[in-house]
Amino acid sequence: MTEALTQKRRSGGRAGNRERRGGAVFRQMPWRLPKNTDRPVEPLDGEGVAAIHNGAMRILEEIGIAFLNEEALALFRQAGCRVDGQVVRMDRDWVMEMVSRAPASFTLTPRNPDRRLVIGEGHILFGNVSSPPSYFDLELGRKVSGTRAQCADLLRLTQHFNCIHFAGGYPVEPVEIHPSVRHLDVLFDKLTLTDKVMHAYSLGRERVEDVMEMVRIAGGLTEEEFQATPRMYTNINSTSPLKHDHPMIDGCLRCVRRGQAVIVTPFTLAGAMAPVTMAGAVTLSIAEALSAIALFQFVRPGAPSVIGTFTSNVDMKSGAPAFGTPEYIRATQMTGQMARFYGLPLRASGVCAANVPDGQAMWETSNSLWSAMQSGTNIVYHAAGWLEGGLVASPEKFVMDCEVIQMLQRYLEPDITATTPDDIAFEAIREVGHDGHYFGIQHTQDRYETAFYQPFVSDWRNFEAWAADGEVWTAERAHRLFKEIIAHFEPPPMEAAIREELEAFVARRKAEGGAPTDF
Repeated sequence: MTEALTQKRRSGGRAGNRERRGGAVFRQMPWRLPKNTDRPVEPLDGEGVAAIHNGAMRILEEIGIAFLNEEALALFRQAGCRVDGQVVRMDRDWVMEMVSRAPASFTLTPRNPDRRLVIGEGHILFGNVSSPPSYFDLELGRKVSGTRAQCADLLRLTQHFNCIHFAGGYPVEPVEIHPSVRHLDVLFDKLTLTDKVMHAYSLGRERVEDVMEMVRIAGGLTEEEFQATPRMYTNINSTSPLKHDHPMIDGCLRCVRRGQAVIVTPFTLAGAMAPVTMAGAVTLSIAEALSAIALFQFVRPGAPSVIGTFTSNVDMKSGAPAFGTPEYIRATQMTGQMARFYGLPLRASGVCAANVPDGQAMWETSNSLWSAMQSGTNIVYHAAGWLEGGLVASPEKFVMDCEVIQMLQRYLEPDITATTPDDIAFEAIREVGHDGHYFGIQHTQDRYETAFYQPFVSDWRNFEAWAADGEVWTAERAHRLFKEIIAHFEPPPMEAAIREELEAFVARRKAEGGAPTDF
């Protein structure tokens, strides 16, 4: 398909009208923090929840979790846990006491307070793709290593779309920048191209501390103001099975000590790093997550903490990760039940295994996003732009995903299910009667502009109208919108003095060598 679309562009054939539906580029839904009022899907009964909880507690008590971090081991000893080398065993009563300290909800306030997020309280919030090393778009027609320019364009999409609430990790790794200073350049771009909530990678002391300092500078905050309320977050993955590595735990400890939020997301693939049964994989994931959250609550009671789910299965024929599968959906729903059992906010993801922005990409991602909705998820990572199991970022996929996210947000708006007399529309039904239609009556005319969701990339015309307008496939429409967004993009305002202070910080840290690496 990519080759055919590329050839059509080069041939100068009719490619359809540009999408300019009011305002710059196209009309989109306004910024909002959607609230999910649906009852969550709960595949487990009470006995099932108790079984997973008991299994997780037995793992923590009898098998233990390896912590490859000396400071964490010392803290566990201080807490009275049993430490044997690097393996920590902890009593369930202590774990539950620590986890109970974590807040059920909290806020994240970025440099633009109008972009403040509420984590929990029924909200579901969406973030951009994070961390792929490679990039694909229709103009290139192939997969390439990520660059700073591509990363910046994906950050512009992150800022542009109101349905994207936070700027996760690097939307694509700029591989041409040395790892020692990569975080400085990308965070400078993130803080100047977006004004949404920021993320820090827990990959060594310098990276976490640098990001926290840059977020503080960008917000014009004193250290006391920075620590007074969460301004940013970090997300870590356990090293399944049953292990937490040094830098990720170190980064989280640094964040919680300065009042910032942490998300603990075990990456458990059933049949590979976790038992082949979904109940076993979820149980392992819960144990890994709670062990770290308990540590953070011991260090700072009330530290804002989120339990994450990234439990899926592998393709048993190739060993490759699979996403958006029936098993992935159920694992997310099951973890949602457990998050509510522990009183913790939940993080899930919008993921797929597809290699290009095609039908497979969209049905797998839609499955993932709907599982987040059904599970009561509060934070959806990788909601826009993810391909090839997280190895590729795509701007076309980003735009297409935002269409789906907007539909989900519209689905959650209460006016759709309102039942006032005006909504029951008895008088309109009487007026039309048995032989008329509703197009022309006043009840319809008063509502026709806002009654239904209006797409920006979907094409709802019939085949003949679509063909007459150039036969433009969905991915190509998304590519054009991506190009228009970049062409019309204006970065959010930042005071000149703050920008200069950020530039000076980056220059100083680069001169000092940035973060140590193995290279």
